Amino acid sequence: MTSSLAPADHHNRLKYETSPYLLQHQHNPVDWWPWGPPALAEAQRTSKPILLSVGYAACHWCHVMAHESFEDADTARVMNELFVNIKVDREERPDIDHIYMSALHHLGEHGGWPLTMFLTPAGEPVWGGTYFPKTARYGRPSFVDVLREVSRIFRDEPANVEQNRKALMERLAQATKPADKVTLGARELDGAAAAVGRAFDPVNGGFRGAPKFPQCPMLEMLWRAGARRRDNRFFEIVELTLERMSDGGIYDHLGGGFSRYSVDEKWLVPHFEKMLYDNAQLIELLALAHQRTGKLLFAERVRETIEWLTRDMTTPGGAFAASLDADSDGEEGKFYVWSLAEVETVLGKDDAALFTHHYDVTPEGNFEGHNILNRL
Repeated sequence: MTSSLAPADHHNRLKYETSPYLLQHQHNPVDWWPWGPPALAEAQRTSKPILLSVGYAACHWCHVMAHESFEDADTARVMNELFVNIKVDREERPDIDHIYMSALHHLGEHGGWPLTMFLTPAGEPVWGGTYFPKTARYGRPSFVDVLREVSRIFRDEPANVEQNRKALMERLAQATKPADKVTLGARELDGAAAAVGRAFDPVNGGFRGAPKFPQCPMLEMLWRAGARRRDNRFFEIVELTLERMSDGGIYDHLGGGFSRYSVDEKWLVPHFEKMLYDNAQLIELLALAHQRTGKLLFAERVRETIEWLTRDMTTPGGAFAASLDADSDGEEGKFYVWSLAEVETVLGKDDAALFTHHYDVTPEGNFEGHNILNRL
């Protein structure tokens, strides 16, 4: 029988931190260290490899891995025995996240969070992944099996560890070297915008396929190319994308604001967390699109999103919060999905009939038996 209570002799140091994400893990039975010289010194002193876990407060799969593994006393015992365990908030230390996420990409792996990297005692990356389940599933090995095998390789196969370490360090070093005499002018920017434009989905907007992210810097690059070249095709790609997002389930039609991304190619099913940086950039793009087209939809989405930011994303001290969690009561998206019965209870039969017609609410639902409000 496992317990989420930390054993009496555990040394979790996260209670002294200010990051909301690190404080979420302060009661884990894992001997977490925050990133810093003391943690690296401990790895050197004990000659243990480092298990680096990077996430952020609103991250759904970070929560899943935390509940499954980091709150589990048996898993924590293996982590504490074999590794020096370091926890990093990517919103607090994007520099650290960038280094080790780059290392994961060089290993040929898809990125994402939680980021789980195994490092030498000196902090140099050797191998890693993202989410590891507690028991083997999704084609992934169990986390404890991964821990034991990685520890064995560090102990028994130092040549393989060194080979990986050296290759990754060389690639990371190469990526930081400035190339000689780079010239970046309007021609190069226009060529890049044209290449990006060809990768866009002509039906749904955004990059082809799924998942779909807002990709605001890319949209802005296309918009600037349209302005430089007086070419409406660039504007139209951006406007189609903004229109589909504004009608899609990635937009919160009741509360305002855009979710972080859509898991499908139509912008219907969002990953329900909302990020300040996405919405800040989308407000600017929507305002530009409204200015050019006069389309009421864009102005409405700007106004509604600003109302949401003011109402839900400001702290008592007047600052903006960075993100809003995907999970409610431990369930992803629970706050945002509706049943037909719930809508009828709130609105009454007559108004509900009009509402459900316009927002795609049906008895069977459009998402796992529930309804995500949308105007697609």
